[in-house]
Amino acid sequence: MFITKDKAFAVAVDYQERLMPAIRNNEEITEMSVKLLNGLKMLNVDVFVTQQYTKGLGATIPEIWEAASVTEHVEKIAFGAYGDLAKVIPPSTDKPFAIIMGVEAHICVMQTALGLKEAGYQPVLVTDCIGSRKKADLKTAIERAKQEGIIPATCESVLFELLHEAGTDTFRAISRLVK
Repeated sequence: MFITKDKAFAVAVDYQERLMPAIRNNEEITEMSVKLLNGLKMLNVDVFVTQQYTKGLGATIPEIWEAASVTEHVEKIAFGAYGDLAKVIPPSTDKPFAIIMGVEAHICVMQTALGLKEAGYQPVLVTDCIGSRKKADLKTAIERAKQEGIIPATCESVLFELLHEAGTDTFRAISRLVK
């Protein structure tokens, strides 16, 4: 099944000021996530940004906030964001594909993906846009996601699948973006 832009939305999970410095390869993850978010913007895919306990972990880092182009975040206390997202995301009958990125892969990202899956969505885990403090936790999260029926993908593969065809201005812009 193809992931199409008219049937998808994205969730950027907990890219927060006090959490990101502890994430392994945080600069690469931020860079890839910004590319993904900018591409999603070009494709008019809605993005929802979550923050876990903002008072303690701080706001979303500026690079992600700017690329996401949103004016509000979804505040959460539970590790999984689905309960709070359910109030703002489109129904799974309209937009079944939930493109997921963020930190930490094995906790908040995984529990968000599992909640979305249980609620009837098809989560797409963008593996080069997720991270954890430890390498083993990231690896295990990706393996578990596959076992749970969550689709693994990369930033570039998601953008080109959503794009669907070459030869357009959007194709050229996204091609420049992912270089």
